[in-house]
Amino acid sequence: MGQEREPRAEDEAHYRGHRDRLRQRFLAAGPEALADYELIELLLFAAIPRRDVKPLAKGLLAAFGGLGAVLNAPADQLAARAGLGPAAVIALKSVAAAAGRMLAEEVMEKPVLSSWSRLIDYLKLTMQHEPAERFRLLFLNAKNRLIADEVQGHGTVDQAPVYPREVVKRALELAASALILVHNHPSGDPAPSRADIEMTRTLVRALEPVGVTVHDHVIIGRRDTASFKALGLI
Repeated sequence: MGQEREPRAEDEAHYRGHRDRLRQRFLAAGPEALADYELIELLLFAAIPRRDVKPLAKGLLAAFGGLGAVLNAPADQLAARAGLGPAAVIALKSVAAAAGRMLAEEVMEKPVLSSWSRLIDYLKLTMQHEPAERFRLLFLNAKNRLIADEVQGHGTVDQAPVYPREVVKRALELAASALILVHNHPSGDPAPSRADIEMTRTLVRALEPVGVTVHDHVIIGRRDTASFKALGLI
């Protein structure tokens, strides 16, 4: 990584004027008036106070493929980008964390089945840019309110381990009445595989004797999602 030169006076005047105009446009017209790279610029302003961050913001979008991918990128991958120090990485990751908690609060406050779209928004935010498969379990009580959201398995780019005995054990520990199974497809295509279907049927069979219902199995792709219930697979 090359050493940064001190900004010249004319450079500093340019980027400070640009920052002021961008902030004013955000306040006057709202976030809809800004391009994705401009939103990233806003996030980086405080973390990188003495530099034009527009090229850096555009470079991040090009490297990761989109605003959501930038904000959800692993911290070590962001830190590997030239020009992004710890403060800048924290600025980006904290926004993703705050957004996730806001959606999680909304999901926790209502019965999950009656706020399905918010649940899907939450799952997409937290899973659609994961580089490897993750298998999550959403445990629900008798009123279908979320009582726990846990990652049961971390895997590779095309599979995550799931152990029916552990799923049953955890459901009983939490006194759960129902489950929603969730995992992501890093390939981008949310279509269920034969292995996904067989694994789901195995879990349904394992949970039936203890009175725990599997409401759905949701697969999160890069852009779309797939519901086993909607597909008639549950």
